[in-house]
This record gives sequence, structure tokens and C-alpha cells, in this order.
Amino acid sequence: MAQKRAGSLKTNLSGESAYKSFVPAPLPPSPAIELDVDMVALLVKANRHLAVLDSLSAHIPNVNLFVSMYVRKEALMSSQIEGTQATLEDVLDPLLDANANRNVTDVINYIKATEFALARQKELPLCNRLIKETHAVLMSDVRGQEKNPGEFRRTQNWIGGQGSTLKSARYIAPNVEDMTVAISDLEKYINDDDSAHALIRAALIHYQFETIHPFLDGNGRIGRLLVTLFLMEQGVLSVPALYISYFLKKNRVEYYDRMTEVREKGNFEQWVKFFLQAIAESAEDAADKIQKLSALRIKNAEAMRAMGKAGKTAVLLLAYLESNPIIETKKTAAALGLAFSTTAAAIKRLVDLGILVQSAGGRRNRIFSYEAYLELLREGT
Repeated sequence: MAQKRAGSLKTNLSGESAYKSFVPAPLPPSPAIELDVDMVALLVKANRHLAVLDSLSAHIPNVNLFVSMYVRKEALMSSQIEGTQATLEDVLDPLLDANANRNVTDVINYIKATEFALARQKELPLCNRLIKETHAVLMSDVRGQEKNPGEFRRTQNWIGGQGSTLKSARYIAPNVEDMTVAISDLEKYINDDDSAHALIRAALIHYQFETIHPFLDGNGRIGRLLVTLFLMEQGVLSVPALYISYFLKKNRVEYYDRMTEVREKGNFEQWVKFFLQAIAESAEDAADKIQKLSALRIKNAEAMRAMGKAGKTAVLLLAYLESNPIIETKKTAAALGLAFSTTAAAIKRLVDLGILVQSAGGRRNRIFSYEAYLELLREGT
């Protein structure tokens, strides 16, 4: 095995059954990442946009409402990268319990896995135990349930098109023995004091996790979630308001090609630059959305105040809409602790103001959408 910068190929089995799996070299790369002028400029740009995003997140009221929506959007787009067929409206459906299908359940589980990981991170460092526990939540009661949720794989896996085999695979991940060593080495790297910038380390960690492919399913989603978890642990982000999957979905082919370029040629630098661009654009977009959503809130709150006493219930409803922008009267009344008639009257006021739009249903079981809010979140989904 001729050792390369990113790793090498290893022959497994023999004769007709022989195949070559990839053995990743441990991080950090040797020689070290070369910071040329372009990479430094991208690093500065990404840092600047992240700082703006974090500052905005720290100063807006009810930041958790904004974050909950970003988590849902990231979950949706990360799942769409893997082929999940679901829309933002599917995920926000107020009758989700009755209408959920397998695709929507994939996204809901990603949301639950993200929330679980963020809470668990207060008790554990970013380690393989946390990663496996998060994977168990992600894969609970969905397709892949039979693929050892919460456990690193015990069989060979590979990446390829529908029906691909070891002979036709686009990429064959490390065999079980090499995977076990590699994921242990990655855990050490994540928790080591490395002199490299946190964003460069995040790029390397995501690439390495995808290359190791330690699970039978869900590797891409867990690998993208690792980016947010690592940046929060490093103090680069204070809230998970970054949705990197928006950029990666738009550039899906390049995303995969650039990781392949690392494995085949050891060219980490081109991957790091692509990743930094993803961070910069994602942070800039998230900051722009926060400012627009804040402006929308201020505009609508002023309209509520102009209604006098009648606006009090409408104000409550508006706050509810920021975490549930698609509503149904009965469920909304129960959530707000209000009478059905009171809630229906408040909904009518917001419809009259053009804030809410009836999007489905007849006289009974009508569904209403906070359309201006949804329009801002819908981009890219």
C-alpha cells in the first residue's frame, strides 16, 4: 500500500471476491494545509459573516423561535440531499401526526436528532458516544431502522447508484477494522488542541467523517450536523442558526466531487476552500433572513397595536405563528389555551390584515398560512 496524503487503497479478500476499500490517513493532513492568499481571504470572509450572524442572533428577541425554524430548514435540506422527497409545508403541517409519511418522518427525526445532540452536548464532549446516540434518534422508526441505529457498522458499505455493488461502487469506505481505527482517530482529533483555525478543522472533520462512513445509513446527515456541533463547541457559533445544507444542496455534484478529489489526489486545499465558501454564503444568507424576519415581526406587531384591545389575542397568535407558521384553528386554540371562537376571531383579524392566508380546507378544518414568513424560509427548499 503506497501511503498517500489522504489515505490509500487496500485489497480485501481474494480472487473473484477481491475489492479495494479506502483507508483514510489520520488528521491533520501531512503536509499541513497550505494557507494561500485565496484561502486566507475565504477564511476572513467566512469569519466575518459568522460574526455578523452570531451578533444578530444574540440581539433579537425570542431567538429560540428563529433557531427552531432554522433547525427545521436545515433538517429538510440535509435530508433532501439524500433524496428525501418532502417540502417545508409537509414538515410544518399542523395535522402532521395524521399526515406524516416516511419522507416527512425522515425530516422530523433529523429535527429531533439535532435537538437531542444540542442538549446532550451540554453533558458530553463531541465524542463517538454522542454521535452514536444522535444516530439512534435519527434512525428511529424510519427506513434504515434495520441498519443498526446507534451502532457503528459491522459490515462493509459503499457509495453508488441504485443497485450498485462492490464491483460498480463509486466509493468503497474503509473495511470494518480500518473504520474502527479511523473513527477512534477522528474522535481524538475533534477533541485535540490543534493550532488550525476552527473552520478549517470543521472542513476536515466533515470530510473525514463522510470518508469513514461509519454507519450503514444516515452518514451524510450526521456528518453535516457535526459541522454545527463542532462550531458551537469551539465557540464560533452560540446558537445553531447556520444552515450549510442550503449551499451544499445547490452545489451537490461539486460537493461530492471535491471530496472525491481529496481521496484520489490528497488535495485537501480545494475542499477547504469550497467548505469556507459554503460557510460564508450560508452565514450571510442566515443573517439576511434574520433581519428580514425581524422587520416582518416589527411591521406586524405595529398593526396589532393599532387594533387596541382587540389586538391582544392577535399578538398571542402572531407569536405562535413564528414557530408554527401553518395553523389549524382547533389545535391553535388548544396550544394557546383559548376558546375556539376567540381563536377563530383572531385568525379572521389576521386574514383581514393579509397576514394570514387560507391555504387549504373548506368551511371546516381550514388551514391558514403565515405566507410572508413562509416565503422567507422557503428559499432553497
